[in-house]
Amino acid sequence: MTMTRRTFVSAAASATASAASAATLPPAPAQAARRRNIVFILVDDQRYDMAGALGHPWIKTPHIDRLCQSGVVFENAFVTSSLCSPSRASLLTGLYQHTHRVMDNFSPLNPALPTFPQILQKQGYRTAFLGKWHMGGASDEPRPGFDHWISFFGQGEYLNAQINENGRQRRIQGYLTDFLTGEAERFIRRERERPFCLYLSHKAIHYPFQAAPRHETLYANERVPYPQSMVPREEWLEQWPDWVRRRRNSRQGVDGLFGQTGRFDDFYKGYCRALAPVDESVGRVMAALEETGLANDTLVIYMGDNGYMWGEHGLIDKRAQYEASIRVPMIAHCPDLTGPGRRKEFALNLDIAPTLLEAAGAPAPPKLHGRSLLPLLRGPAADWRTEFLYEYEWERDFPYTPTILGLRTERYSLMQYYGLWDLDELYDIQKDPEQLNNLLGRVRVRHRGRMAMQIQDKQLKELVAGLQTRIAKLLAATGGDPRLAGEEVEGAAAAL
Repeated sequence: MTMTRRTFVSAAASATASAASAATLPPAPAQAARRRNIVFILVDDQRYDMAGALGHPWIKTPHIDRLCQSGVVFENAFVTSSLCSPSRASLLTGLYQHTHRVMDNFSPLNPALPTFPQILQKQGYRTAFLGKWHMGGASDEPRPGFDHWISFFGQGEYLNAQINENGRQRRIQGYLTDFLTGEAERFIRRERERPFCLYLSHKAIHYPFQAAPRHETLYANERVPYPQSMVPREEWLEQWPDWVRRRRNSRQGVDGLFGQTGRFDDFYKGYCRALAPVDESVGRVMAALEETGLANDTLVIYMGDNGYMWGEHGLIDKRAQYEASIRVPMIAHCPDLTGPGRRKEFALNLDIAPTLLEAAGAPAPPKLHGRSLLPLLRGPAADWRTEFLYEYEWERDFPYTPTILGLRTERYSLMQYYGLWDLDELYDIQKDPEQLNNLLGRVRVRHRGRMAMQIQDKQLKELVAGLQTRIAKLLAATGGDPRLAGEEVEGAAAAL
């Protein structure tokens, strides 16, 4: 089987490809003398179903598809805050937002908080960060924990971008995804003799979507899939919060469309076109690992930093707790650790740091909120989480979505909104995966009081109270404020 820079073969053919590469490269170090290498690929705003092997009807992602076929796909991968900077801080630290305190896209990460690159660097790993950092937009200077650094201010530019390379400013030529991929290939080949951790953080596929010149007409004749709730019925609107209807008309809704003139279908296809070079990037990175003899024992994790709504509830972008916003693709590939498979257990952005540290044999900080996914690579796990918190804090610059504190369990999704007079939401995901029937849609807030106190239906009241108790316990266990759960407390009625 022939190996090229833009393709990689299945796990079953790895040994053949490595042997073919050995004629042109010096032999790699013996397995016993080398600690496991790590490649973490993060894609901006890629939702959970945006790949051929993940269920999209027509998008072409052959390299991501091969990664799915030869690795482990986490079918229930989520972020605990669907916003770039808070999610990225959780990836690095293994902590919920209420602990790492990166609450918006402007806050820098506290350098005193240990991150997995800092720990690996102290353990002798060569570390590289390539791409979008986006925590503290006022600086693109190198951050602690990285031997090699290439980044840019804020969101960066798709074409001819200005970058910071190890503290030196320069402007590159060409498409940013391609440039970052070339730098990743060079790092892998340069550092192949010693353990390394490569964090490849693509700007793509963030708005404003700009295709590489070679992909400008891709998908021109495809039909865009519209979600059921994009054109809502009146009976649904009556159950949904007022803020959802208002956001529909904002830049983050289908009637506002990024504050730009243009067709929904054109924006959607631009998003899909921006993913094409990312897919090619996956092929090139995997080919570099094959050619250097490192593909079998390198742990590669591919994921999105948050989901993305394309019409669900009449919304676009992320931030809300709806499934399309909080679910992400997550794929792990390492033939020495696992064969191909799919897992249904909850996998979170909180789990990346402890997973990578365990894979490297490095110590993890105490009291992380995530846990290593390595046991799931070996097979289904009986003792695993069944719920997690969702957090989002209202943003002055994008005021269309309120502060959210919610809980996602294996069956229910509870969304509580703070600082406004409006409906909360509760969905039975098993019966209502499209989240159309808000179980709290008939609970009209008519007076002061906690939500459970205003529910007349006994069964629903007990369900909500139980979910709020679980929120309180998770907050207490992770250093948060359990009072935010909104539980009914003794004497509440009298106090009001």
